[in-house]
Amino acid sequence: MDIPYDITLQALQTYHALHGDLVIPRRYTVTSKAFPSDWYGLDLSSTVYNMKWWQLHIQQRPDRVAELNRLGFVWERLQPEWNLVLEALITYYNLHGHVLVPNQFVVPLGDVQWPRATWGIPLGKSVYRIRARHDFLRGPTAEARRQQLDGLGFVWDVHEERFLKFYNVVWHYAQLEQCGPFSPGERTQVLKVPAQYVVPCEDPQWPEAFWGYPLGVKCHAVRQKGLYVKKHPERRRLLEELGFRWTGNSNLGWLEVVHAAAIYSKLHNRSLDVPIKFVVPKPDEWTEVEWPWPEHLWGLPLGQRLKDIRLKGAYVKGPKKEERIRQLETLGFYWAPKRRGRPKKMS
Repeated sequence: MDIPYDITLQALQTYHALHGDLVIPRRYTVTSKAFPSDWYGLDLSSTVYNMKWWQLHIQQRPDRVAELNRLGFVWERLQPEWNLVLEALITYYNLHGHVLVPNQFVVPLGDVQWPRATWGIPLGKSVYRIRARHDFLRGPTAEARRQQLDGLGFVWDVHEERFLKFYNVVWHYAQLEQCGPFSPGERTQVLKVPAQYVVPCEDPQWPEAFWGYPLGVKCHAVRQKGLYVKKHPERRRLLEELGFRWTGNSNLGWLEVVHAAAIYSKLHNRSLDVPIKFVVPKPDEWTEVEWPWPEHLWGLPLGQRLKDIRLKGAYVKGPKKEERIRQLETLGFYWAPKRRGRPKKMS
């Protein structure tokens, strides 16, 4: 529907009187009775900011150009939408250092950090459609536009980007904690991340890009929900090479306890009456016999862990409760430990 220029000018004057400018939101449908009735229910923005309208009503009419200039007509919006989206992406990159634009992000109106022609662009949706539907990336200009996006560090697969960040944080944690491939001994130490662990901010041991990353929560989600690794066996393999295990820290702790308990029981004639202060020892430099305790158990406070089982039910709750109780009793576990008398004072 081609509405005469004079009536359209009245509509633009009305919008300017109401809002103080002609930065009309995209897909602005006229619903106010203040506008000329011809425009009621129509999209004012998509009509006037269109090269076809310019060619029909403005081209070679300097008097009309002057009228629109006085109202603050945004001529830059007559360029192809791709140019405006690209300009918005460049601005987003300059402000944030990346173009991982949230889906709901809209270029804010009136923000002077952004070019006026980009105000109101639903940039998050535009980025999503570029990834999902290849909007703007068809025809002879497709390759050149892809290169423009690549130059901004455009992320074509957000899931891959997020997995790589998780992997790199795990890798750095393993290096700092000397586990996985960074274990100092011959035996690989299992990667254990506390459930509430967050990468500390302003810690020089960590790259700034990782500060505040909720690694403990992410590890739990990877184990329990398959975050990042569902249908990606190669990602699972990469994490396993870093010492990542698919059972939680409580299960890993139980395996250490029951392993140490089995060795202690064997050394003490099938008895598991462990002193509370007993800690799995490591050999000294003069030890010549074959040491019964593997390196990954050295330093384990076995006595305290077994006390926690007695008093707090540690490790013996949930669906594996009965199975674990049977394992302990098979090893000669004392649920009520023998009372040890205090040593007599020497007279």
